[in-house]
Amino acid sequence: MAPLSWRHHALLQGLLSRGPLPETDFHAIFAAISGKNPATHQQLFNDTLLKINKDLAYLQFELRACINQYDGTVYYGVVNNIADDESKLGTKYSLPQIAFYKGLLEAIIHEAGNDGSITTIDALNVRLENQVVIADADGSQDSQSRLPTSIKNFTLTQKEKTLTELIRDRWLSYTSSGNIGLGIRSFLDLRSWFRGNDIPSCVVCNEACIKASTCPNEGCNVRIHDYCLKKKFSQRKASRACPGCGAEWPRQEGEVDDNDDVNEPGEDEVPSANRSSRKRRKGVKAELVEENENAGPSTAAMPRRGLRRTKAEAVGAAHQEASSAASSQPTRASKRRKK
Repeated sequence: MAPLSWRHHALLQGLLSRGPLPETDFHAIFAAISGKNPATHQQLFNDTLLKINKDLAYLQFELRACINQYDGTVYYGVVNNIADDESKLGTKYSLPQIAFYKGLLEAIIHEAGNDGSITTIDALNVRLENQVVIADADGSQDSQSRLPTSIKNFTLTQKEKTLTELIRDRWLSYTSSGNIGLGIRSFLDLRSWFRGNDIPSCVVCNEACIKASTCPNEGCNVRIHDYCLKKKFSQRKASRACPGCGAEWPRQEGEVDDNDDVNEPGEDEVPSANRSSRKRRKGVKAELVEENENAGPSTAAMPRRGLRRTKAEAVGAAHQEASSAASSQPTRASKRRKK
């Protein structure tokens, strides 16, 4: 297999140095390096990513794309394929910080409902004890006295500091409502973790549903991401039946209803609009005729040729006055010189 070229290295280095990038930014880097637009050279773009991933697989890394489920933006990033949680967060986080993150992760997924977020107060109240399991020599699980000191002494101030770091490093994020949700790095790195922990998947894209809409039928467990709903029901005439139970799926905020096109002009209404414009022109013409008639019998009854002759005479008189005025100016100037 041929080694990676400088273009592959530059693309990979740009992504590693800047972290996960939105699709628009990543495409801009690709276009600057290759001179090709990914939108019009999709095959070249896919082949480049495939080539990079074949070499990264030896190091158990992968260049991957994912969607931020809170705003529907596509991101690209390099992830670690090793499954243990410690390697996911890296070595910069301590044991209690990792336990705190795991507690936040479970709270956001299992306790937040369809919104996929929790309040800051709920985040700070997450208990770390449930995230650490220590086995005794007899095989029984740990008790409160067996917890590590760093876990027991993890203060509220340390939680606040860790929460700030996790948001800064994009493992967590602030949602549009000001709550705490997952960050883009969690969506990128924890795909296998989501599947291994039986997180419900979207029936459209088959990715884990962290923030999604559920079927209005309480007995149905179907979930669909908001951005997948827009794609699935983008056509006005498309059926809005739930893929699981067939119930009518309610419209989201901002979706256009079928009845909205009632106020739009149809093809049969265009001629009537033209007729109304013609009527307005006829009305203006009638007003002009009426003004001419009200101007007086002499003007109204004057023939067209007479009007042209009168106009010519007026123009000639104006030229004559102008020439006489111009000729009088040198005379005045000469009189002043004589004086």
